[in-house]
Amino acid sequence: MQLRFTKMHGLGNDFVVIDLITQRFKLKPHHIRKIADRHFGIGCDQVLAVEIPTQPDVDFRYRIYNAEGSEVEQCGNGARCFARFVRDKRLTGKQQIKVETLGGIIQLEVANNREVRVDMGEPQLDPKRIPFTADQQAADYALDVAGEQWQVGAVSMGNPHVVLTVDNVDSAPVERLGPIIESHPRFPQRVNVGFMQVVDRDHVRLRVFERGVGETLACGTGACAAAVSGVVQGRLDDTVTVDLPGGSLRIHWPGAGQPVIMTGPATTVFEGQIQL
Repeated sequence: MQLRFTKMHGLGNDFVVIDLITQRFKLKPHHIRKIADRHFGIGCDQVLAVEIPTQPDVDFRYRIYNAEGSEVEQCGNGARCFARFVRDKRLTGKQQIKVETLGGIIQLEVANNREVRVDMGEPQLDPKRIPFTADQQAADYALDVAGEQWQVGAVSMGNPHVVLTVDNVDSAPVERLGPIIESHPRFPQRVNVGFMQVVDRDHVRLRVFERGVGETLACGTGACAAAVSGVVQGRLDDTVTVDLPGGSLRIHWPGAGQPVIMTGPATTVFEGQIQL
């Protein structure tokens, strides 16, 4: 079947977005791997599927697949691209869009300047809900990694994140420690690994090694998790600019019991068809 797609990115974190409402097709892991292959396919970090919702009072179902074919719970940069896509394709005329994901319901809003504001929901800090093996909830935890001990924050933004504080993200051991921590036994569903440099109370720099993908140019849920971790530890204010290799996001989190609000761009690159 010839399947129409749109290539998009959020700060360089790139996606292939597929409308499975007007096109009828069941994506399988081998299809995802073909689409995501940067040599023999289209190439992307993740494939995003737009589907009819399964829950009442929701506009769409948003499904996220890593390049190796696994489905994941949440993707912040993808959510912004999703919002732009359904508006640009006239699948909805709403500016405020309610979307069902594997990680829960999220609210998307397309602003007049074309930036997208995403209500990412309340962060989860309870280790059992991340999930993360720990005796009790804490602002930070000691994590043994390859013979080294790191103090880390642990947060779920619908998907699990661990945040390490480093002096400089440019020299951070992302390539060395990222794959090891991703599969650390204390994270039973694996984990996204953030390396955060605190520049000021309202400004951080961040690199993220994403679960099932590797390091990406940007990670929206990773930016949210880093901001939340910094606020919980008392090192950041409630509104933070997060600089990632692909660009910057604005993250706002007033504190416990409140949702995380992420604002940033979403860009269309090109459209096409692929034979599956």
